[in-house]
Amino acid sequence: MVSKLPASLRKVGDAAATSYKKLSTPQKIVGGAVLVLGAGYLLRRGRNGKGQAATIHELLYFVNDRIAGYQRAVDEGQDLELRSYYRRLVSQSQQFANQLNAYLSQEGVHHQDGTTLKGKLYRGWMDVKTALTGHDEKAILGSNVYGEEWALKAYEEALNDHTLYGPIRRAVEHQYTVSQTTYRELKKLAVNH
Repeated sequence: MVSKLPASLRKVGDAAATSYKKLSTPQKIVGGAVLVLGAGYLLRRGRNGKGQAATIHELLYFVNDRIAGYQRAVDEGQDLELRSYYRRLVSQSQQFANQLNAYLSQEGVHHQDGTTLKGKLYRGWMDVKTALTGHDEKAILGSNVYGEEWALKAYEEALNDHTLYGPIRRAVEHQYTVSQTTYRELKKLAVNH
C-alpha cells in the first residue's frame, strides 16, 4: 500500500520518521502532549471550525422558532385546554432560550432572538392555511408536531457536532430530552383530538 503513494509523499514520510527517531524521549513526550492538546482543542471546536458559541447561536434560531410557533398556536387555537398547554410550551421554550442566551452572554456573544427563514416561511404558510380552513385544532396540532420535529433535529445536530461540552452540553441534552417528551405528547394529542 505504501508503494502506491507518490514518491514525493513517501519521501516526506521517510523524512518525518527519520526526524522523529532523532528526538529524545522527553521531546517525544512533550510533542505527544502538544498533539493531544491540539486534537482536543480541534474536537471541541468541532467540524467546520465551529465552537460552542456558534453551535448555541444556531440552536437558538430553532428554539426561537419553537417560541413563535407555540405562540401562534395560543393565538389561533380555540380549545382552552390546548391553548393552556401551548402557553406552557411557550414559557418552556423561553426558559430554554434564556438559558442558552445566558451562556452566549458569558462568552461575550450577542443575544440571539432571531428565527430561521424556514420557520418564517412555514408560519406564513400556516397563516394562509388558517385563512382557508379556519382555526382547525387538528391542523394546529399537526403544525406543532412538525415544528417539534424541526427542534429535535436541531438539538441532534448540536449534540452530534462535537462542539458542546461541560455544563452547556448537559443543558442542551436536558432541553433535547424535554423536547422529545413534548414531541410524544403532541403526537398523542394529534391522534386523540
